[in-house]
Amino acid sequence: MKRRHFLAAASATLAPAPRIFGQTKTARKYRIALIGSGWWGMNILREAMAAKRSEVVALCDVDSDVLEVCADEVLELSGHKPRVFKDYREMLAAEKPEVVIIATPDHWHALPAIAALEAGAHLYLEKPTGHTVGESQAILATARASGKVVQMGMHRRIGPHHVSGMKFLKDGGAGKIGMVRMFIAGGGGVEQPAPNSKAPENVDWDFYCGPAPLRPFNRKIHPGGWRNFLDFANGTLGDWGVHWLDQVLWWSGEKGPKRVFSAGGRPISGAPVLTEKEQASDAPDTQVATYEFESFTATWEHRKYAGTGAEKSGIGCYYYGTKGVFHMGWRDGWTFYPANKGEPGIHENPKFDNEKDGHNCALLWADFLKAIDTGSLPAADIEVGHRATTMSLLGMLALKHGKSIDWNPETEEIANDPAASALLKREYRAPWIYPVA
Repeated sequence: MKRRHFLAAASATLAPAPRIFGQTKTARKYRIALIGSGWWGMNILREAMAAKRSEVVALCDVDSDVLEVCADEVLELSGHKPRVFKDYREMLAAEKPEVVIIATPDHWHALPAIAALEAGAHLYLEKPTGHTVGESQAILATARASGKVVQMGMHRRIGPHHVSGMKFLKDGGAGKIGMVRMFIAGGGGVEQPAPNSKAPENVDWDFYCGPAPLRPFNRKIHPGGWRNFLDFANGTLGDWGVHWLDQVLWWSGEKGPKRVFSAGGRPISGAPVLTEKEQASDAPDTQVATYEFESFTATWEHRKYAGTGAEKSGIGCYYYGTKGVFHMGWRDGWTFYPANKGEPGIHENPKFDNEKDGHNCALLWADFLKAIDTGSLPAADIEVGHRATTMSLLGMLALKHGKSIDWNPETEEIANDPAASALLKREYRAPWIYPVA
C-alpha cells in the first residue's frame, strides 16, 4: 500500500462522516481556504463542506503528506481538488479566499490571522486567539479595522446545554454566586524524554517553528504534542482553560479580573528536558490560578494524574451560590444541586451535533455563515475569544512571574510591574516580526 493511501485510510478511520444541513439552493457559496490541515482543521472543513456553501480552493500546511491526504479527501467529498501550499502568504495572494479557517498550533495563529483579515477574508479561528496577550490584541484590532467576521472555534458558546445552563445561572437559579471553580483532572504520569531526530522530508521544520524558537525536531512535538511545549502553546490552561474561563465571562458579563495569581509546576511529570539529544515537555502538570473579580473569586485548577475516581466529574465548572451549587459539565451536561436538601435537583443532558467528538462545530459554522450573510456578530466573536484567551494567558504569565499581578481589564495593562508587563509579548525569531495592535 502506498504511503499516501495508508495515511488516507488511517485518516478515514478517525474522521466522522460529514453531516448535511439543509441550505437553500440560492445561498451564496464562499471560496474557502484552510491553514493547518491536520486532524482538527479537517474536522472544521468537513463541517464547512457539509453546509453546502463552500468551494474549497486551497489547503496550507508545512507537512506535505498531510496536504496530500487532505486534498484527496476534499476531492472525494466535493469533486474538486484544491491547490496546496506550504506558505500561507503565497496561498492568500494566489487564491484570494473569501473565508479562511486557521487550525494551526497556537504560535501560528496571529500572523496568518492578521494576514487573512488584511487580505479581505472572513476568519474562523481556532482558540486561543494567540500565544501571547499582545498577539491577541493585534488580532482584535485588525479584525475591527477590517470589518470582517471572525468566529472563534469556541463551540460551547452555542452548544444547547451550555446555552440553557447559562440562562439558568443568569436568571438567578443558583442565587448570588460568590465563587467559581474551573477544573480538569486525570491522565498523565511520569514523563520520559524522547530522542531528537532529523525532521522527516515531508515536514518543513523551520517553517513549523516559525516565529517561535527553533527547537530540534522531536516526535513529542509533532504531530499533536505541541500543546505541552510552552514555545508553541500554553499547556492545559491555554488549551482547555479558554473554554471554561469563557463560561465565567459569559455568565458574569465581566471583561476580566482585577488580580491574578498562579502556582504550580511539574511534581509528577518531572523537570523539563531540552538538549541536543532529547526533549521532554515543559508545560505544568499541576496548576492552580486564582482570578479575583469585583464581586466573586474564580479558580482554575488542573492536574494530569491521579484520575477522577473520588470526584463526581473530572472536568467542568462549579458555580457556588446562595441557592446551591451549579455544575456546568461537558459530556455530562449540567446539574444543579440545591442548598435546601428538601428541593429536587435539576439536570439537563448534553446534546452534540458530533457525539463522537463531543462538539457542536456544525452549529458554530452555521452561525458563522449567518453572521457573514447578515453583518451581525457571531456567537463566538473575536472579542469573546480575546477576553477568554487573555484570562488564560494571564494565568500562565502569573505562574512564570511568580507573584500576583494587578490587571486593568479596561485598558488591558498590568499596573506597576514592568517585569510582568514585559511578559505580555515575546521576541519573535527572525525574520518574523511581532504584530502591533
